[in-house]
Amino acid sequence: MTASGLLLYVTALITMGGLYGILCLGLNIQWGMTGLFNAGIAGFFAVGAYIAAILATPAAATHLGGFALPMPVGLVAAMAISGLLGWAVGRLCIRLKSDYLAIATIGIAEILRLIVRNEEGITAGSLGIKNIPRPFDQWGAPSAGLAYLVLVIGMIALIYGFAQRLQNSPWGRTMRAIRDNEAAARAMGKNVDAFRLQAFAIGSAIMGLGGAMQAHYFKFLSPEATEPLLTTFLVWVMLIAGGSGNNRGAVLGALIIWFLWSATELLSTRLPQDWAVKAAYVRVLMIGFLLQLVLRFFPGGLLPERTSSHGVDKPSRGDPQAG
Repeated sequence: MTASGLLLYVTALITMGGLYGILCLGLNIQWGMTGLFNAGIAGFFAVGAYIAAILATPAAATHLGGFALPMPVGLVAAMAISGLLGWAVGRLCIRLKSDYLAIATIGIAEILRLIVRNEEGITAGSLGIKNIPRPFDQWGAPSAGLAYLVLVIGMIALIYGFAQRLQNSPWGRTMRAIRDNEAAARAMGKNVDAFRLQAFAIGSAIMGLGGAMQAHYFKFLSPEATEPLLTTFLVWVMLIAGGSGNNRGAVLGALIIWFLWSATELLSTRLPQDWAVKAAYVRVLMIGFLLQLVLRFFPGGLLPERTSSHGVDKPSRGDPQAG
């Protein structure tokens, strides 16, 4: 591999890890801070991706479009509509307990994916949406890829700063109180359902942003991009491995797991053809085995959640160093 090819590969690797980092930060607000088991990430990802793609693409006979709006408009719309959908789903499901909420969100995500696949007049169905503009492409390689990577890093920095402020605010402390002891939070007069609804909507909006950013990055969007394996299972593995409840852990887990996922793909391409077909299943097995190792030796993830008391950081209950 030439130096320029290596640069392009590393840039793409970090960019995709960063895009998954956005999804992990959204999930961390829902699960890490609030204890909401959202197993329907793929649905909110799909809504954000398709909203951005439809608003940004020129007119086409295969799908709804022709708006050709600037990328920032599409990103804002993707966040707004994904957040609104999260609020609507939350109104229906937020009182469900963890496993029931997971089942409900999986069902809703699959309904959304079926709509995407079958409403051909809007989404082009299995043909997918082409010609999604990606900023900086006029600069050529590798400058265009590096510029998009800088954009992704900037977006992560904004969301990370926002999530940190939420976590350290009275709102964030209330969310952790609800997560750790719902009955005590209710006894203190907190409106548990309202707080949970807010967290679910905020996390869903960030997931929609992640979908929109990925649609612009690939310049093409099809229902295969919303497969639960890639947009639900992997995101959960990333968050658990990195450290649920820790925003830095969410980003770190996304980068590490995506690197390992990509590395196993490279290895599978060198296998004999008969084995290459089975490699996809072996990759899932390897990621699952890695997660088991992390949970065994780092129960709180690589960067476990830490709570602050009187200005001193203390390990959370998930930290193996905790007393």
